[in-house]
Amino acid sequence: MKIIIKILVVAAALWAATRLVDGITVSAQTPVKEIGTLLAVALVFGIVNAVLKPIIKTLGCAFYILTLGLFALVVNAGLLLLTSWIAKELSLPFHVEGFWPAFWGAIVIGLVSWILDLILDAVVGD
Repeated sequence: MKIIIKILVVAAALWAATRLVDGITVSAQTPVKEIGTLLAVALVFGIVNAVLKPIIKTLGCAFYILTLGLFALVVNAGLLLLTSWIAKELSLPFHVEGFWPAFWGAIVIGLVSWILDLILDAVVGD
C-alpha cells in the first residue's frame, strides 16, 4: 500500500513540475492518458532513484561533502533526465528538454513530494 501511495505522490509532484517548469512536458492527448503517463513516469522515476541513487551517493560521497550536499541537486537533475530518456524509449509522452529544466524540476518534485509526505503522515500516520 505504501508503494502505491508513494507512486501517487511522485506522480502529483511530476504533474506540478510540468505546470511550474518550462521544458518539462507531458504531451498526452487526453487527461486520462496524462494521468496514466504521470503514473508510469513516477514508477520509472522511482525505480531509477532506487537503483542508481545509492550507487551515485557512494561513488560521489566526496562531492556531497565538498559541496555541503548541493551536489545532490545535480544528481537529481541527472536522474530526471535519465527518466525522460527512459520514458522516450518506452514511448511515454514525457520529456525534459535539458539540464536547467531538469534541475528546477528536481527541486519542484522534491519539495512537492516532501510537502505531500508531511500531509499524508499527519492525516494517515505511519
